[in-house]
Amino acid sequence: MAIRLYRAYSPGTRTKSVSYFDDLSKVKAEKTLTFGKKSCGGRNNRGIITARGRGGGHKRKYRVIDFHRKSLLAAKVTTIEYDPNRNARIALLCYKDGLKKYIICPRSLKIGTIVYSGNDVPIEIGNAMPLESVPLGSIVHNVELTLGKGSQIARAAGTYAQLIAKEGNFVTLKLPSNEVRLVNKRCYATLGQVGNIDNINITLGKAGRSRWLGKKPKVRGVVKNPIDHPHGGGEGRSPIGRAKPVTPWGKPALGIKTRNKNKASTKYILRPRR
Repeated sequence: MAIRLYRAYSPGTRTKSVSYFDDLSKVKAEKTLTFGKKSCGGRNNRGIITARGRGGGHKRKYRVIDFHRKSLLAAKVTTIEYDPNRNARIALLCYKDGLKKYIICPRSLKIGTIVYSGNDVPIEIGNAMPLESVPLGSIVHNVELTLGKGSQIARAAGTYAQLIAKEGNFVTLKLPSNEVRLVNKRCYATLGQVGNIDNINITLGKAGRSRWLGKKPKVRGVVKNPIDHPHGGGEGRSPIGRAKPVTPWGKPALGIKTRNKNKASTKYILRPRR
């Protein structure tokens, strides 16, 4: 997908770039697969902010995505659509029995393509199958980590995982973060790379466009008051006043490993992402 650039007829358009939407279907979202999404502004059920930097933004409808792909019937790609809840595009599948489902749209998937899911399906982009059926060296996305839970890995625009080995009941995957880990061979994955690969090159151009997306400004700790952040206080441009930087709650930040060493899945990680 290409990117559209603008002439600098205002400060906001000087560095602004947006996606071309010419390859998307000019239809409304499937009504049976959408529902209203209430914004919480980063607050929990007690109204306390638990995720900072969120709030505002445009109204969204949530599209229900099929992350399981367990239907063994053939399906036809009828539309490729925009999804406001993710940076990847979504494709609407129409199965032979009339059922409709959304999936994350892989790169190069075209309208009218027939896709399959199951054990003995063709090795083609968009087809879902267990990892034991995927050829060595192939790139996949929408990878399951836990049997039957649905895909969790490589769902963002342009991402993919690579299958580099098979041994016993496990396969070895190189993940988008460069982590290398073992995954059960019966977990499902979809062949190909997630589409909309130019998303990483898009520049918002102005602060207001971030606010449309529901993102609020972030303020550095050193410019806050001592009551608001451990780095705050002092006269003028002062250092943080500590041996190492910390979070607003006093925990070590910037480079400190936070993963629990006793986590059960640690034994499946052959090479950590750092």
